[in-house]
Amino acid sequence: MSNKQKAINGGKWVTTSTVISTVFQFGQIALLARLLPPTAFGLVSISSLIINFFSMFSNLGFNNSIIYKQEEDKNVLSSLYFLNLFLGFIIFGIVYLTSPLAINFFNEPKLNGIVKAASLFFLIVYFGQIYSILMQKELRFKTLAVIDIISVVIGTIITVVLAYRGFGAYSLIYGQIIIQGMKTSMYILYGRDLFKVKMHFRFAEVKDHLRFGVYNLGDGIVGFIQSNSDNLLIGSMLGVKLLGYYSLASQLAVFPITRLNPIILQVAYPIVAKMKDNDSEIKRAYIKILDFISYCNIPLLAGLFITADIIVPLIYGAGWEPTIGLVRIMTIASIFMCLTHPLFTLAFSKGKPNLLFYLNVLTLIVKVPLIYFLGKYALATGVAWALALATFINLIANFAIVQKLIGNFFFEFLKNISKPILFSIVMILAIIAYKHFIGNQGPIHALLQVSIGAAVFIGFTLAYKIPFSEVKNFKNSL
Repeated sequence: MSNKQKAINGGKWVTTSTVISTVFQFGQIALLARLLPPTAFGLVSISSLIINFFSMFSNLGFNNSIIYKQEEDKNVLSSLYFLNLFLGFIIFGIVYLTSPLAINFFNEPKLNGIVKAASLFFLIVYFGQIYSILMQKELRFKTLAVIDIISVVIGTIITVVLAYRGFGAYSLIYGQIIIQGMKTSMYILYGRDLFKVKMHFRFAEVKDHLRFGVYNLGDGIVGFIQSNSDNLLIGSMLGVKLLGYYSLASQLAVFPITRLNPIILQVAYPIVAKMKDNDSEIKRAYIKILDFISYCNIPLLAGLFITADIIVPLIYGAGWEPTIGLVRIMTIASIFMCLTHPLFTLAFSKGKPNLLFYLNVLTLIVKVPLIYFLGKYALATGVAWALALATFINLIANFAIVQKLIGNFFFEFLKNISKPILFSIVMILAIIAYKHFIGNQGPIHALLQVSIGAAVFIGFTLAYKIPFSEVKNFKNSL
């Protein structure tokens, strides 16, 4: 099977996994929003920040380096495996013992037990991580998709049951630990033919991977602070209740790009990495990825922007109205954000993760002052606008880096993106007309607004972008 066929087949399975996982996870949030107060989501958001931050140190960029270097040496892989385990246990101890620091920073005593419970994540995840990386390297996306589906479905059901039984914020933490435990077990089970652990460790064997991962780790740390500075400052300055509103608004507004884009990038990276020495092919691949991401994300975000006033109460229930304005601002930021994502695949494929580090440093320098001053002036709304402004500046710098890596692409990008933008504007106008002349309350009107928006965008796409005959041919090729 060719790499193209593997990519298409992998894309189908990753898409299936993402759709099913998203339905269950989104349903979980909708149910829990009716059971838990905003403070519970704020507490879990802070806990997730801590876990995600320390996760970067245990990984050290090995996932990208193994794929980039097409590593197959079993001794090297065993050394990486044991190094990962060692770091994971060390970080478990650090997170568990330093939970009082989180309490002091966020001024929230309830964080003590939640952070300690969440630290169990590090005792689980790294036993199976290298198997997951190797399956991705070998384009075994069907296996990875099935593992994700089973884990998320069972974990989501357990989370909701725990919430109904009064576990509060802990229901989300325990649910995530159960999901990760199931994933780790199945990664080992189904990836054992790719790698059998040898009782072998030599630090010298992992030096090349560590060197590759230095910028990756540095970029990860700066990128983490850059991308989560809004949550950190809201939690410390404005309290966990406002962070809860902001967190759920963020989950809804960035939902399209966090669920759709990984499908494209996860499948694309191993393929693009194999053509790292062919500049013309990489440029063509980047433009195609950017074009596809635009068509997937822009209409969804535009639709969410115009329907937020009816969608938010329908999904989250009463009491979450403060998130409506936040959702609309964040959709603007998300449009800019989705266009920056293909650079990650491009930079790693070209062996230049250092460029991502410099980009994140620049964005961090701009973003933190914006968040601080606008947050002081306009609370969570100000932070959301700071996010949008900083993301736009990041996009400009992002495209400058792409220009350096692959040459002139901007004219073709503008030509490609003009259509989804115009189609989305027509879609928004159609929904506004429906709201004004027909109605804007209740699930029926929400469903009709979404249906009208989808019909308008798909209709224009089939008429002016992708002829229906091409859609049929693509479907037949699957």
